[in-house]
Amino acid sequence: MLNRIKAIALKEIRQLKRDKRMLYVLFVFPLILLVLFGYAINFDVHHIKMVVYDQDKSADSRNFITSLTSSEYFDLVGYINDESKIKEVLDTKTAQCVIVFPRDMSKKLYSKQNAEVQILIDGVDANTASLINSYITVATASYSQKLQNKTLAVIGRKAYVPIDIHPAFWFNPELNSTFFLIPGLIVMILIITAVVSISLSVVREKERGTIEQINVSPLTSMELLVGKTIPYVIISLLIATFILIAGYILFGITIRGNIILLFFSTLLFLFASLNIGIIVSSIADTQQVAFQIATLVSMLPSMLLSGFVFPIESMPPVVQILTNITPAKFFMVVLRGILLKGVGIESLWPQLVYLIVFSMILMTLSIVINKKSKIA
Repeated sequence: MLNRIKAIALKEIRQLKRDKRMLYVLFVFPLILLVLFGYAINFDVHHIKMVVYDQDKSADSRNFITSLTSSEYFDLVGYINDESKIKEVLDTKTAQCVIVFPRDMSKKLYSKQNAEVQILIDGVDANTASLINSYITVATASYSQKLQNKTLAVIGRKAYVPIDIHPAFWFNPELNSTFFLIPGLIVMILIITAVVSISLSVVREKERGTIEQINVSPLTSMELLVGKTIPYVIISLLIATFILIAGYILFGITIRGNIILLFFSTLLFLFASLNIGIIVSSIADTQQVAFQIATLVSMLPSMLLSGFVFPIESMPPVVQILTNITPAKFFMVVLRGILLKGVGIESLWPQLVYLIVFSMILMTLSIVINKKSKIA
């Protein structure tokens, strides 16, 4: 049995060496995805275009604007002198937000009254609008605190803060969303390349007619599938290493946890992903159909149901149950735990158990389907 598995694996490696396009897809395509998604998908908002409608025209309003534009978050793109132009500015996307200072702002400040400053935000993109509101709220609180300290200093009193909060962010002190997204990208890239590569490999045997020779050989379904899987497991591990190195060079992602645990969990995930590809190959008769189905069943669940972008806890209960159909959900937890938090197996063992069970179920299912479809 081992000799037959070895023969199938060597045959697959020779075919891969001859197929330059497949090698290009396997090794260059993941890097392109990492660069494109890594730089394109980012929840941080910088250089927010801001327009000011200053009716007060005082030093206080100018100081407030300076406090906003002194950071990389806000860019002042202009002033308007008429309230009717506010809608035009937001409609034409000249600015993402408009700050309106009332005429009596300085007067209220110096008479110890609350000065109400209006912030008009383009709310079409809810996520961006929420971030803009948060940035302005924090900046306003900081500026108000400075004014309060200045006023109290004049009368010889110190500021009194009943509860002083000092937040500390673990694992990602700078709150860089890229660090959160890169592990998800790695999961998505690995499952896509694994599912697509193995499905195309088996379907290629159908198109070339060599599957008939395999059918009449003494090979069993398990021997064929294991022999087909081994080369792609090795290649996928090389791709995973390549992606981690690229992630470190491009985005500064480091491995904080145990490398052996990372290797073992990646192996389990790749084994589960390759079995999905084998099931796809049992359904498809051409490489074009196999590629389309493999991309569909790998990319969509890994993006929508794995917690890559959308938190699973925020999904409806029925959808939360549905997320268990993809191994990407559990490997996502493992990868973020090892790369970002540096946690060990004591925290990740439930996910590893699921990956083992998932792999065994898929392998059994793929063998049964292949027997029924007479692929092997």
